[in-house]
Amino acid sequence: MKKYWLLCMLFAGCSIAHKTTTPVVSKLRLIHKYIVPHNLPFNGTTIGGLSGIDYDTAQQVYYLICDDRSEKQSARFYTAQLTTDSVRFTGVTSLRMPDGNVYPATKNMAPDPEAMRYNPHTGHLIWSSEGERIVDKDTILKDPAVYEISKDGRFLDSFAIPSRFHMQATAAGPRRNGTFEGLGFTPDGRYMFVNLEEPRYEDGPRAGFTDTTAYIRILKYDLQSRKPVAQYAYKLDPVAQHPVPADKFYINGISDILVLSAYRLLIIERSFSTGIKDCTIRLFVASLDKATDVSDINSLQEVKTFTPVSKKQLFNFESLHTYIDNIEGMTFGPRLPNGHRSMIFVADNNFSAQEETQFYLFEVE
Repeated sequence: MKKYWLLCMLFAGCSIAHKTTTPVVSKLRLIHKYIVPHNLPFNGTTIGGLSGIDYDTAQQVYYLICDDRSEKQSARFYTAQLTTDSVRFTGVTSLRMPDGNVYPATKNMAPDPEAMRYNPHTGHLIWSSEGERIVDKDTILKDPAVYEISKDGRFLDSFAIPSRFHMQATAAGPRRNGTFEGLGFTPDGRYMFVNLEEPRYEDGPRAGFTDTTAYIRILKYDLQSRKPVAQYAYKLDPVAQHPVPADKFYINGISDILVLSAYRLLIIERSFSTGIKDCTIRLFVASLDKATDVSDINSLQEVKTFTPVSKKQLFNFESLHTYIDNIEGMTFGPRLPNGHRSMIFVADNNFSAQEETQFYLFEVE
């Protein structure tokens, strides 16, 4: 297994799907699993909270965004290389505000970084923040956002966010920690897709154990104008397991997407229930081909005359029979010696000693 992994790294310069091809993904085979030591120090920072991953073919480097809200160190992303039996971190870069400063730890200014992709057509990075929604005596409303930055973390521009995705103090708009969790580009660099993790209040309840009414939205952007051009409704599966005790927290939502074309996406649904150690991670192939543009529909719960995104399960991580943590990022990696693509998944340990920063390497068959 280690020899196979080494050959994969030696072939890291081969082209992958980020260029112009539309990949076909029909089956995954696990090659390697690696766990990063807890609270691994690197260049004055703490490794953890890795919530998104992408691969730069030309530089043969991985970009990994950290969801630290500037509480441990300033909001940041890492670069890394995957070696024979480890992940080697090679750099860390602070995310910068428009004024050039790093993000402070204050709740009304700190971002919640969740996704990051490298755009080979521009040489820039694009990342998303879930914003903040705290409604109490010290109400904080910070809208989710999508930013374009240089490789050294400098702010370049932002993307227009429709008003329906602005945070509100009432039971309307996005839920807290349920907004822009994943993003990706079409191979031709024309469009970007961004997904909510959970339903907006108007679009229905959060995922339950038997219901089929939990719809999230996937936004489609024109990358040149940085403006949204469509929205699509995607129905979540039910939560996989009941929490222990029964009244504790549970969730199922989309933790990342990988864009195959203007009409096909790979989608991770991540289900977690308190008291259950493993997360249930299911990978779906989704088709937007016949889906309705729901941009003009304010409530997907009240208006039901739309066709949602169709989906088919491709892989369930339970089949690996190993401890599966909070997988929040995926990317195509270099080609393998047999010509097949590789895929890498990363798990966010939430900086908790009870969780793991995990990397999974798969062969795409």
